[in-house]
Amino acid sequence: MRQEPDKFDCDTLTTVIDSISDGVLAVDLDRRITFMNRAAERITGFSQQDALGKHCWEIFHTNLCEDSCPLKRAMGGTASVVNRPVCITNRQGKRVPASISATLLKDAQGVVVGGVETLRDLDLIRQLHREYESQYVFEDMISRSKKMRELFDILPAIAESESTVLIEGESGTGKELVARAIHKLSPRKNGPFVALNCGALPDNLLESELFGFVAGAFTDAKKDKKGRFAIAESGTLLLDEIGDVSQAMQVKLLRVLQEKLYEPLGATTSMSTDVRIIAATNRELKSLVDAGGFRSDLYYRVNVMRVRLPSLKERKEDIPLLIDHFIDRFNRLRQKNVPGFSPPALGLLLNHDFPGNVRELENVIEHASVLCGGGIIRPEHLPEYLRGERPIPAVEIAGTYAEMEALFLIGALKRNNWSRKDTAAEIGINPSTLYRKIKKLGLTLPNNQD
Repeated sequence: MRQEPDKFDCDTLTTVIDSISDGVLAVDLDRRITFMNRAAERITGFSQQDALGKHCWEIFHTNLCEDSCPLKRAMGGTASVVNRPVCITNRQGKRVPASISATLLKDAQGVVVGGVETLRDLDLIRQLHREYESQYVFEDMISRSKKMRELFDILPAIAESESTVLIEGESGTGKELVARAIHKLSPRKNGPFVALNCGALPDNLLESELFGFVAGAFTDAKKDKKGRFAIAESGTLLLDEIGDVSQAMQVKLLRVLQEKLYEPLGATTSMSTDVRIIAATNRELKSLVDAGGFRSDLYYRVNVMRVRLPSLKERKEDIPLLIDHFIDRFNRLRQKNVPGFSPPALGLLLNHDFPGNVRELENVIEHASVLCGGGIIRPEHLPEYLRGERPIPAVEIAGTYAEMEALFLIGALKRNNWSRKDTAAEIGINPSTLYRKIKKLGLTLPNNQD
């Protein structure tokens, strides 16, 4: 004979609920707290003993308590609330980003006796996400793309050598970050790292900045001044935008590279230099050489080790990773708790080609984090040129549930490098079901093989 399983007693049920990592609390019809589990105690800073009998808003102090209480909505029959992002001020006064879900609590006869709310600590999730991201960090750069990972693999060997390095890449791709990484990994890491944008200065100022001058070299030269070569002695000198240097200055740079000698303006004797040169440009130097705009002998001097940085358009799989990185940075800088992007806003970024590359993306995130106040970033918080570029991917189902489901799916897809197959396996649904959800929610994703 089939034996009926034992029913849970209250102590067993409490133990089970206490083992859940999300906070759980129950309230009566007056929204007075009747139960809190240990996770809710940890998130709010209040013990169950302190919270029992108090109104929920006395414990949570969220940005929704006054006007849009999730429990009030659920108990009023408006709708259940699922994973709505909020910011809780805990007992110690610290702002804790969280997501809240709320629904009705009914007795055995189906009579509403109160409400149940669950809390998910997004601060903890962010910490886990940062740990996940750390495997894609190299020095001050972050990427999961194949091209960048291949670059990360060879940079230590390049850094260990004393060879001159040429870094090519569009503006905003992070050429100076690569140069700094090479310096930090090199035997010269204890020496200075000095950078100069050669394209921003006319010849007379550029020569003065590079080589320095002696007192009396020209009218305003009251005393000697060191140039960048002298300042970078025993270290690394980055000559940024070397492709914009004039032919006359190219000759002088060639001499330094060949003979390790230079003359400050107004000096009568040469000075030796012990500096590693890294050159960077947003132009293709070989094409400039072919067109007669850059000396071939200087080109072959700087092009000993060549590094090409891909544009952000070529590594769109990095956009979600970089978004999270920049959001986390601006949250720390401004003491904010921006939880992330809504699906329509994220869709706009994934569809954009970013001609300004990583620098443009960083500026967009900073712009949006200022305008959103502290809530989720929506299309209206993005710069106008992004909002007007193409139709916003729509969330067809109205309400918070669909929006948060879309955020959940995008988070899972990002964790699995946008693989639908791997994402479906992680969240325990059929790939075809996941595909239908993506289509139904109007999500726009990067191209993927599966």
